[in-house]
Amino acid sequence: MSTNKKDQVHEDNFENLEEALSRTEQYIENNQKKLTYIALAIIVIAVGIFSYQKYYRAPLEQSAQAEMFQAQRYFELDSFNLAINGDGNYDGFLDIIDNYGSTEAGNLAAYYTGISYLHLGEFQNAITYLEDFSSDDFILSSLAKAAIGDAYMELGNNEKAASNYMAASSINTNNFTTPIYLQKAGIAYEMTGNYNDALAAYETIEKDFAKSSEARDIEKYITRAKLKLK
Repeated sequence: MSTNKKDQVHEDNFENLEEALSRTEQYIENNQKKLTYIALAIIVIAVGIFSYQKYYRAPLEQSAQAEMFQAQRYFELDSFNLAINGDGNYDGFLDIIDNYGSTEAGNLAAYYTGISYLHLGEFQNAITYLEDFSSDDFILSSLAKAAIGDAYMELGNNEKAASNYMAASSINTNNFTTPIYLQKAGIAYEMTGNYNDALAAYETIEKDFAKSSEARDIEKYITRAKLKLK
C-alpha cells in the first residue's frame, strides 16, 4: 500500500472515531437528565444495601446468636424439650426461628430443632424443620440430609430414606461419613426391594472406601443383595 493510501486510511479511521465520539456526546447531552436519575438510583440502592447490612442485618444476627445460646446449651445436655420450647426465662429454638428466621442463627435453629425432634421421636416434625434448613457448610448439610433419611426410615418411608442417604453421601465425600450413608442407603433400598441400587451402594463402599469400617463386612451385604437378584 502506498503512503498516500495509508494516510487516507488513517484519516478515515480518525474521522470514524470522531463521528462515534460525537454521537456519544450527543446522546449524553440529549439524555443527561435520564442518565443522572439512573446514576442516582444506583447510588441510592448501594447505600441502602450497605445501611441494611450494617445497621439492621448485623445487629439482628448478633442478637439472634445471643438469644440462642441457652437453647444450644440445653441441646448439648440432651434436654431437647427445653432446647425447642425454652424454659420460661430463655427462648427455645422455635422462638429463635419465629423472631430471627431471616438470620443465619434462625436458619441454624431450624437444624437444631429438627435434630431435637428426631431425638424425641417426633419424626415428621424433624423432617419439616430439617428440610427448612439450608447451608453452605458441607458437614451440616450432609448431617441434615442423613437425619432426614433417619426420620423417613422411622416412618417406614424407605424410598425417601434411601434418596436422602444417597444425597448425604454425595455431599463432602470423605472416608468417614460417606460409607456410613451409603450403607444406610443400601439397607433402605433393600427394604424397598430395590436390590440393584442396594448392590451399587455396597459395591461403591467396597471399591472406593475399602479402608472404612463399613468395608470390613460389606461383602456379606453384597452377597445378600446378589442372592436377592437371582
